[in-house]
Amino acid sequence: MLNSKKIKGRMVELGVTQKDIAKSIGKAAPTVSQKINNLRPMDLEEAEKIAEILKISTGEFGIYFFV
Repeated sequence: MLNSKKIKGRMVELGVTQKDIAKSIGKAAPTVSQKINNLRPMDLEEAEKIAEILKISTGEFGIYFFV
């Protein structure tokens, strides 16, 4: 389970929307919303792509994607 509050906070900091993320990772916006809100599982590849978009370092990865 990912830390939705931290992910959303980082999105606000960088001015990135769920629609931006969806376009970047090739998923529908509602799907990304469900994944960010822990309603659908997120696989590691998706998490890594989102971390790259949100400029989350390897050292911070666990803080955002593992609660």
